[in-house]
Amino acid sequence: MNERELWEKCTAFHGHECGGLTIGFKAALYAIELLDLHFSADEQVVCVTENDACGVDAIQVILGCSVGKGNLLFHLRGKQAFSFYNRATGRSVRLVLRDRPQGMSREESFAYFQSHAPRDLFDVKETTIRLPESARLFQSVKCEGCGETTAENMIRLENGRKLCLDCAGAYSRFDV
Repeated sequence: MNERELWEKCTAFHGHECGGLTIGFKAALYAIELLDLHFSADEQVVCVTENDACGVDAIQVILGCSVGKGNLLFHLRGKQAFSFYNRATGRSVRLVLRDRPQGMSREESFAYFQSHAPRDLFDVKETTIRLPESARLFQSVKCEGCGETTAENMIRLENGRKLCLDCAGAYSRFDV
């Protein structure tokens, strides 16, 4: 699939063209180039994104990273930064979007991102987050408060009762 077809596929998935989608599109293409990545049928490619913005949709389409597969993880920091990992080679890279010229309209920003090569948009850095383990499957446990079934890693013991996070009382010694 050529770059234009890939862009059209990303746009169809996202719903519209925008600068944010372009950021993820360019990040995914750059990660492919730097790490020799291919579409991930399982968890061979992992992306840890530091934002939950439009660009994440392009990463899903191009690299096959998804929340459901467990190879798209959110480490929300409000940054246009993406860490990519190739499990097969053990290589990784963190791409951080460089500042664009100030005072651009939305249309000018879109044109700016579209017209620049990925290497001109991102700083390439070492990853700061260790490669996350592969996704685990957890047993299901019935909450003794609401009766709903919950993954065992999301159950809290409170006064001898198994409670989901919604039913368990909040506990923080600093928020009193």
